[in-house]
Amino acid sequence: MIRLIRATMASMGQFFEPVFREIGLSESAFHVLCLLVADEGGRLSPSDLSDLVGTSRANMTKIIEGLVAEGRVVRRAVEHDGRRQVIEITEAGRQTATNAVPAVAGPLRRSFSGLSAEEFAQLDALLRKTILSFDQYALPLRASA
Repeated sequence: MIRLIRATMASMGQFFEPVFREIGLSESAFHVLCLLVADEGGRLSPSDLSDLVGTSRANMTKIIEGLVAEGRVVRRAVEHDGRRQVIEITEAGRQTATNAVPAVAGPLRRSFSGLSAEEFAQLDALLRKTILSFDQYALPLRASA
């Protein structure tokens, strides 16, 4: 089962890499922008973004630095705790995400074209259930000695 999931992930990465290259974003940067657009305030913490995108904190820092340099997001200090920051989408970032969605939508439909609507809905439900199961039963991380 793990091999099938890994093979699926690798195939998806290969399938979508040219799409993201053409729109000038990494897949992770695209997801960050979409998450910020979807958030009511247009801002999330770096750790929340890391968890939601499924990447390490260190990698998320690199993704955010790139988006800041491109003017697509800005860092803001949390109002009551200047040590903490949130990442906020800019108008340029919002426009980038809006323009990128149609470019991704066609390949996304093609990538699942072998599934009927019922099978696609079932896959969606099973993947969501699997994620919840992983979250619920994950062993706590221990600091290494």
